[in-house]
Amino acid sequence: MSKPTDMGSLKVGHNVIIDGEPCRIVELEKSKPGKHGSAKVRLVAIGIFDGVKRSMVGPADSKVDVPIVEKRSGQVVSIGDVVSIMDSESLQIVEVPLPQDESLRKKIEPGVTVEYWTIMGRHMLVSVK
Repeated sequence: MSKPTDMGSLKVGHNVIIDGEPCRIVELEKSKPGKHGSAKVRLVAIGIFDGVKRSMVGPADSKVDVPIVEKRSGQVVSIGDVVSIMDSESLQIVEVPLPQDESLRKKIEPGVTVEYWTIMGRHMLVSVK
């Protein structure tokens, strides 16, 4: 799920969809409108799930898609190749890949409450509460 937003209203730290992949903006440069042209926006973003650096250039008034981040919490049920989390509200079991951060991986154990994000139908473990 995403919503359209003007490219000129984006800021560093916001999320944007580039090439079908949700990314977090790390660099943003806005140029002023010239005599014959409109203002341009140049941004560099890093993929949330894959960590790949992507860039985008366009007019400030053009529309870009911004992913809707659903922040949820749940309890860890089991750990294997993936982490099974039971959502606190809906009581559904969600399969989330193991995080790459080693310090976060050490804190995960059955029975612990965690926060996970759902972005465009994909899940990501963010923190242990």
